[in-house]
This record gives sequence, structure tokens and C-alpha cells, in this order.
Amino acid sequence: MAKASEIAGNASDDVKAAFRDLSMWFSRDGKPRGFAASVGARISVDEVSILKKAEEPTREEARLVCSLEVTEDMLNGAGSMHGGCSAYLIDFCSSLALSAHSAHAYGSPVFMVSQALNVVYHSPAVLGDRIRIVNTSIALGARASSARTEIWNDTHHRLVASGVHIKMQPSPPKTKL
Repeated sequence: MAKASEIAGNASDDVKAAFRDLSMWFSRDGKPRGFAASVGARISVDEVSILKKAEEPTREEARLVCSLEVTEDMLNGAGSMHGGCSAYLIDFCSSLALSAHSAHAYGSPVFMVSQALNVVYHSPAVLGDRIRIVNTSIALGARASSARTEIWNDTHHRLVASGVHIKMQPSPPKTKL
């Protein structure tokens, strides 16, 4: 488990602290639980930064970079990373970027649910390849938020997959009288 100060980037240690140990995102008792928890628990958060948007410098964006080695439980029958695994990584890691952005903007992460996830597959990643998952928030809004992700194969220097994730804050549950 890395210390917040060991994670690169200019985000505050308070923002980085939520990403020191991703096992808490998958478990209440320290054991991986839920869909793809064993994959998610191996993700390393390497950078968390809050940057000025190049297109509109009065706005900010969060950049969160993760890395992971492709392992057997991530493969399809052809021996390359399964498209569902790529979609999962885009979903989960882009959500981390939005959490970092909301923690910076509001003081704590905002809970959101997926509304849409668009994925484009570019090239395969195979067993043992090191992948880098670069996530950038696009917009953090009151109703909807969005982020983009690129999964890069650091072993072969090529783009594996890219995606855009749109999330929304769920409606509060209705009380029953």
C-alpha cells in the first residue's frame, strides 16, 4: 500500500489518500468481493493530478493514471485481454478520476452510477504485458459527469482501447410511509 505522498501528481495528499489502497473499493472485510474484484485489487494508482483544461483554462480536470500487468484472469479464449475486461477497466478507472475531481472540488468524492459507456478496441494486450490506464475527467456536473480513458500497452507502445464514460448522481430513494 503506497503512501499518498508516494503517488505522483499535484493533487493534495487528502485527495490522493482515497487511492492508496483500492481494496476498500471492493470489500468491507479486506477480501476482494464482487465482479472483477481480483483484477481491480491489483490496479496501482500511479498519478493523481488536477490540471487546467487546455481548451478552457478557467476550468479544471482530474488526470488519474493507473497501471496493471495483464494476467490469466483477464484473458479471452484467444489469449488476449478480454473486451469485457477492457470495458471494466475503463468503467472503474474513469470513475476513480471522477472521484478525484469531485474530492478536489467538493471536499469528498461524489457517488455516481453509470449512464453510458462507449468503448473502442484498437489492439490486443497479451499475458504479461504492462498496461497503463490514463483517465481524464471531461465535465463534473450537478446531473451528469463524464471522463475519457485510454488504455496503453507499455510493453508494445500501442493503444489497446479507449472510451468515454458518462455517470450521473442517482435519485435519492423514496421513503415509504
